[in-house]
Amino acid sequence: MSIFAIGDLHLSLTQDKPMDIFGEKWVNHVEKLRVNWLDQVSENDVVLLAGDHSWALKLEEAIQDLEFIGSLPGKKILVKGNHDFWWQSLSKVKQVLPSSMFLLQNNFYWVEGVAICGTRGWVCPTDDDFASHDFKIYRRELLRLESSLNSAKKEWPEQDIIVVLHFPPFDNQGRPSDFVGLMQEYGVKTCVYGHLHGNSHQNAVNGTVEGISYHLVACDSINFTPLLIKR
Repeated sequence: MSIFAIGDLHLSLTQDKPMDIFGEKWVNHVEKLRVNWLDQVSENDVVLLAGDHSWALKLEEAIQDLEFIGSLPGKKILVKGNHDFWWQSLSKVKQVLPSSMFLLQNNFYWVEGVAICGTRGWVCPTDDDFASHDFKIYRRELLRLESSLNSAKKEWPEQDIIVVLHFPPFDNQGRPSDFVGLMQEYGVKTCVYGHLHGNSHQNAVNGTVEGISYHLVACDSINFTPLLIKR
C-alpha cells in the first residue's frame, strides 16, 4: 500500500466551467488527471484529496464529479476546500458519497500505522487580505484540526500522523500560522495542502521545516499526477 496526495481537481462534469481560462496547463485537465491517476495508483493505495474537488454549488450538482473521483483506484480521503460549496451537511454528503471515499471533519482515518487527520484551514492572520471576519473561521478550523488530531492520538498514540489541509499553513511570506504550532504539538510528520495556483507556487513551502515535511499538492503544481507521500 502507498499513500498519494493531490488537490484542487476543480471538476465540473455537469457544468460549463472550463479550467483552461486559467492557462494552457489546464487544457483537458480531467483526462490528464484520469490517465496519470490510473498510471500511479492501485486499488490498495490511499489518495489524500486536499479540497476544491468540484465547482458545484449544490450537492446534486456535485454527484457526477464525486462519482468520477470514486471510480478511480484507491481509497480517497477528502477535506473541504473554499470552493466546495456543495459540502454543507456532512450527513447528506455521506448519503451520496461513493464507498471508496471518506470525509475528514473532526475525525481521522487510520491506515496501516498512519493516522490521517485534517481540515480545510483558512487564510493566515498575517496575510494582507485577512479581515476581521476571517478570525472566527480561522479559530474554528484550528479547533477542527485539534479535534481530529486529539481523536487520533487517543486511539492510536504511537502512530505517525499525516495532516491534510486545503489552505497552506504558512502566509505568503512563508511565516507559519497557528496550524504549524498545533501540528508540532501533536508530533505530525507530514502535511499536504493545496489552494495555491499559478505564480503562487513559487512562494509555497515545500520540504522539511522543524521536523514536518510539507508538500504543495494542488494538481497544477504536480502536473495533474498524484504525488507519492509514503510507500
